[in-house]
Amino acid sequence: MDVQRLLIFREIARTGSIAGAARSLGWTQPAVSQHLRHLERQAGTPLVLRRPRGVQLTEAGQALLRHADAIATRVQAAVADLDALVQMRAGTVRLAVFPSAGATLAPAAMSLLARRHPGLEVRLCTAEPPQAVARLVSGEVDLAVTFAHAGEETPTPGELVRVPVGEDPLRLVLPLSHPCARPPDTPLDLRELAREKWIGGCERCTAHLRRACEAAGFAPDIRHSTDDYVLTQALIACDLAVGLLPRLALHAARDPGVAVRPVAGMRPRTLHILHHREADQIPAVRATVRALLDTAARVLTAS
Repeated sequence: MDVQRLLIFREIARTGSIAGAARSLGWTQPAVSQHLRHLERQAGTPLVLRRPRGVQLTEAGQALLRHADAIATRVQAAVADLDALVQMRAGTVRLAVFPSAGATLAPAAMSLLARRHPGLEVRLCTAEPPQAVARLVSGEVDLAVTFAHAGEETPTPGELVRVPVGEDPLRLVLPLSHPCARPPDTPLDLRELAREKWIGGCERCTAHLRRACEAAGFAPDIRHSTDDYVLTQALIACDLAVGLLPRLALHAARDPGVAVRPVAGMRPRTLHILHHREADQIPAVRATVRALLDTAARVLTAS
């Protein structure tokens, strides 16, 4: 049965007449009568008895009215739910971020979003960029915050949009006792660390470290491998190796036993937000992207 006709029939029953329903709906009386006739043909039986001063429901009409009332309640609930989502009084956004962004950008952005739109909920998970993109493509998450190193090929699946977030410089991390630990703000040439033991990170970060060292004329002696930036710094603080960490990771946690220096000639990694093309039409997703961008503009310049 046509839902609209059921709701028109409900209005006829509520007002007690076709004329009353027409006034309530803002329609003409013939239009309401026509919808009632169509509904009665679909039902296969009369639903009302026409009286000089209105209508009286038949037994079939009384039975159908109970269902029409239930449908009207569900339609009203659906309208209320959609209105809450559009007005961002409700909604859920699933967000995947890489670990150092999860420790810095994501909490601040979620806090900002909670102040702007208290009804929105963000569900966070951490994943390195390839895994985050895979989750986004499969529909497990709505947004993914990723990074790419300079010179790295990072193709974006055709159904996704990539939004630039900002740049995150890379830093050399050394033991405090290392001869190259000072001065802290002066860029250090990688060639000065050619004989050192190194710590690798995730697969992509380790590949970038190898490329950077090879460009400087040597192959790094990678003795340890971890994508845990706290463990990386702990190993360095104990004079076991040197490493390369993004500034966001150092902003998230800084071991007092390490020294940090810029890298001469090394370009920063770039950060992006990825989402499906049509997702920017969803108010909750659009608001979350805005909160992430506003947070990144502050955090990336302050870290």
